[in-house]
Amino acid sequence: MKSELLISAAMIPMWGMAGEAIAASPEKGVPKEKQRPNIVLFLVDDMGWQDTSLPFWTQRTHYNDTYHTPNMERLATQGKMFTQAYACSISSPTRVSLFTGMNAARHRVTSWTLRKNTTHEQPDSVMTYPEWNVNGICQEPGIECTTQVTTLAQVLKDNGYQTIHCGKAHFGANDTPGADPLTMGFEVNIAGHAAGSPASYYGKNNFGNKPDGKSPLAAVPGLEQYHGTDTFLSEALTLEAMKALDKAQQKDKPFFLYMAHYAIHTPIQPDYRFYQKYLDKGLPPVEAAYATLIEGMDKSLGDLMDYLERNQLTDNTVILFMSDNGGLAAHTRAGELHTQNYPLNSGKGSAYEGGIREPMIVSWPGVVAPDTKCGDYLMIEDFYPTILEIAGIQEYTTVQQQDGISFMPLLTGKGKVKDRDIYWHYPHSWGPSGPGIGATCSIRSGDWKLVYYFVDGKRELFNIPADISEKNDVAMENPRIVKKLAQKLSNYLRSVDAQRPTLRATGNLAPWPDEIKD
Repeated sequence: MKSELLISAAMIPMWGMAGEAIAASPEKGVPKEKQRPNIVLFLVDDMGWQDTSLPFWTQRTHYNDTYHTPNMERLATQGKMFTQAYACSISSPTRVSLFTGMNAARHRVTSWTLRKNTTHEQPDSVMTYPEWNVNGICQEPGIECTTQVTTLAQVLKDNGYQTIHCGKAHFGANDTPGADPLTMGFEVNIAGHAAGSPASYYGKNNFGNKPDGKSPLAAVPGLEQYHGTDTFLSEALTLEAMKALDKAQQKDKPFFLYMAHYAIHTPIQPDYRFYQKYLDKGLPPVEAAYATLIEGMDKSLGDLMDYLERNQLTDNTVILFMSDNGGLAAHTRAGELHTQNYPLNSGKGSAYEGGIREPMIVSWPGVVAPDTKCGDYLMIEDFYPTILEIAGIQEYTTVQQQDGISFMPLLTGKGKVKDRDIYWHYPHSWGPSGPGIGATCSIRSGDWKLVYYFVDGKRELFNIPADISEKNDVAMENPRIVKKLAQKLSNYLRSVDAQRPTLRATGNLAPWPDEIKD
C-alpha cells in the first residue's frame, strides 16, 4: 500500500541545549543556532528487556546478575531510563516504523523481509495469511509490494545532518531499492543490506562471505579489511563507525549515527573475548555465548561514549539506546523455553510483553536529567517525530501519514505525552510456537492490554502493572473493558486499512476484535 499524501509536520517546539525554544530558519526550517546536537541512535537486535545488568523492573532478577553491561549502566547514570518502551515483536516492522513514524498496521511491512516478492510463511490449515509488503519500504515510487516513504535519515540529511548507517539495515528485500541504506537517506553505509542476521560473527570466517563468490544472502558486506582476522563483528562495526565519525568531524555539520548492531541476533556464536567467564559462572555453552553477544554490544556502546568524550562531543550529543524486539525465547535457548525474559512472558515474535517491551535509555546533557527514570509507555514510531524535534527540524514534508507522537516532554520532564493508546498488528505466522505467538493484534490503553487472536477470536485482557507476567487473563471478569478496547483496536485497524487473514472454513476474512460476540 502506498501513500501519496504530502504530510506537513505539526508546528513542534524546538529545543536548545538547555530546553529553551529556538528559532527556525524560514527558508529551510533549520535552527539558526549552530550547535544543533549530534544524534547517536544505538539500536540492538533481539535484545530483551532483561538482557542487561541494568534492571528495568522494580527489582533485580537473576538475569540482571547474569549479564554484564557496565556501559548501559554508565549511560543510565548520565540520562533517563524508560521502563515501558515498546516495539514490534520482530525486526523489520520495528525498523520500518522507526524510520517512517508509521505503525506497522499502516505501512504493512508486518513481517520480516529478505527475498524479493517472497514471503517466509508456511501454509496454515486454518487461515490464509494476507498479502503484505514483502519488499519493505523505499523512497522511490512504483516499486511493487513496498510502501513509499520519506525516511527519518532523509529528513535529517535534507536539513543539514551528516547521516551515517552502521550495521543492520533490513528495510527492504534483496534486489529492491530499500535494501541499500544509500537510497534511504544515508550518506555513508557500513555493512548494511537486506539480510536481518549475519551469516557469521567471525572475521576469520569472512563474516560469511565465500571466496568462490557464492555467498549466502546473510553474508555481511563491506568489511573485507577484517576478513581472515580474529575481529568479532560487533568490534569491526564499532571501529568503522568511529572512522566515519572522524570524517564527519571534518565538516561543519552535526552528525546522525545510526549504530544498528547485528548482535544479539542468531547465530548465537561466542565472542571469545568474554566467553570463559560465563562458562566459569556455570552457564550452558549457548547461554554463555548469548551473554558474550550482549557484553560485546555493551563494549561497543562504551567505546562510542569514550570516543565522544575524547573528541569533546559528549555535551552536544544525544544518545538514544533501544532494541527492536524482545529477546529470543522460543527456540535455541537452554532451559525451559519462553522464560528467558522473566518476569515478562514469552519473547521474540510474541504479543506478550516478552516480545515487545524493550530496554531504552536516552542521554542528552543539559536537557535530560541524569540518573532518572520514566514509566510512561511509548511506541517505536514515536522515535521519528522525537528525533526530528531533537534536531530542531520544525517544517518538513513526508509522503506517508505518521502515527508517532513526540516524547520530548518525557525527555525534558516539562510535561506529559497526551493520553494515547498504542497498537500492534501481526496477521502472520512467525514460525515457532509459544505463548502469545501467532496471528494477533493488540492494544495498550492505560494499564490495560487486550490481545486478540485471529485464528479463533479469543480475546485476552491483562492489567499490566498488576500482572506484568500476563499470567492472569481477566477478560471474563471485565466484559465492559474488553468491549471498549476491542472497539478501539478495531476502529484503529479499520482506519489504517489493516489487513486480516482469511478463515479457510468459511472463506471469509477473520472478524475484527469488536465483531466477536461475548
